[in-house]
Amino acid sequence: MTEARNETGTGTTDGPSAGTTGGPAGATGSPSAGAYEVVVVGGGAAGLSAALVLGRARRRTLVVDEGGPRNAPAAHLQGYLTRDGMPPAEFLAAGRREVEGYGVEIVRGRVTEVVNGGAGEFEVTVGASGQTVHARRLIVTTGLADEMPAVPGVAERFGRDVLHCPYCHGWEVRDLAFGVLATTPMSVHQALMVGQWSKDVTLFLHTVAEDELSDEDLRRLAAAGVAVVPGEVAGLVVAEDRLTGVRLADGTTHERSVLFVAPRPVPRTGLLERLGAELRETPFGSYPVTDPTGLTSVPGVWAAGNAAGFAEQVVNAASGGYRAAATLNGELLFADLDAAIARGQG
Repeated sequence: MTEARNETGTGTTDGPSAGTTGGPAGATGSPSAGAYEVVVVGGGAAGLSAALVLGRARRRTLVVDEGGPRNAPAAHLQGYLTRDGMPPAEFLAAGRREVEGYGVEIVRGRVTEVVNGGAGEFEVTVGASGQTVHARRLIVTTGLADEMPAVPGVAERFGRDVLHCPYCHGWEVRDLAFGVLATTPMSVHQALMVGQWSKDVTLFLHTVAEDELSDEDLRRLAAAGVAVVPGEVAGLVVAEDRLTGVRLADGTTHERSVLFVAPRPVPRTGLLERLGAELRETPFGSYPVTDPTGLTSVPGVWAAGNAAGFAEQVVNAASGGYRAAATLNGELLFADLDAAIARGQG
């Protein structure tokens, strides 16, 4: 969903099904024969950033990406220095060109199975063909999916005038009439935040009862000048492909030009779960427990981007992928040196 609020791309299925889906243009349909030092699962900002570091470090690297980036509905990404306003598809295409320039292979498809051989060695099955490749290490950057509130019209207009993140979209819609669709009492926080970009904000309580708001919530909303409207939202009012209002179940309509919502994040952590990675529960889903470099509890497996946490924006995801790859590269280097020493002593 992004602009700069999350990473893009996924390369795994969270369920048992196999198969391939649409992926990056120009990507080959299957990996080359032989072993890879690193397989990166997911070809968004985190995955491509990791692959760039590994390619430049002369590591034989494979990126598996099934396409369908989270931020596909957004016209532009924001908040990424020198890339502010760039369409997400262009961002990914440029990243793929850079990565492939260092000999990294990119294939479209899903990682349908991973067998942990121990000592950081893995057998990775890619796509419906069932081709298996060997990997010494894995970086999982499969991101997350957004589950929209069940209000007619919301999913269809998401990324246009139905938005999520004020840091990603606030400047572009500044000073318009904002609505905020409450789905939990935490939506009060969202209503207060978006008020930095417009002084005309209405919080539609929707499925949240008035008595669920605390006295502190009500004082802050009043201080911020946020109007509070009880009642369930039944749909959106659209004219000439533009949001013009929010319609309640009682038939009343409130003129609004922008509606902020809070999708339910669904982490794509199925692969990590099957590998036995320890997960931590958060208000935004279950994510792997990692060290500061992204190393999970499974030796040889790193996670980065939205596969590692909800709040990773594109710039953060790219940084996380870089950090994971640099750490992984150093680990391989010293593992190989120690093995050479051991062989010499033998």
